[in-house]
Amino acid sequence: MSYAETNCLCGAVKIIAEEVNPKFTVCHCQSCRTWGGAPFFAVKCGKKVKIEGRENVKMFESSSWASRGFCSQCGTHLFYKFKVTGEYNMPVGLFSSLEGLEMDMQYFSDARPSYYCFSNETKEMTTAEIMAYFSSEI
Repeated sequence: MSYAETNCLCGAVKIIAEEVNPKFTVCHCQSCRTWGGAPFFAVKCGKKVKIEGRENVKMFESSSWASRGFCSQCGTHLFYKFKVTGEYNMPVGLFSSLEGLEMDMQYFSDARPSYYCFSNETKEMTTAEIMAYFSSEI
């Protein structure tokens, strides 16, 4: 776990994450690919997250278990927040100073389009597996 600070493109939102897990996940679901135009590469940041400029954060309830936050000024994708636990997943690319990153798991592997694949050997969870996993969290 490591401490990291970042901000959105325009600087209206600053994020301080006290516990960033360097083992990141990749989500291939349609929502993530629509949101960012590609799979969502996310680091788990837990609950110890401080957000300055919160008035510039727009929330979108994207599923029954999570909401997505983005800067209302510049559109930077800031986080994916779980409703029940309050934990944050944040785009790996937000944090330029993270070291020792390792792809650990791929979510919705059965939803991954045929036009890309990764050679990393990770655990993969299908839609059915991920739905069962998150429904047990709720």
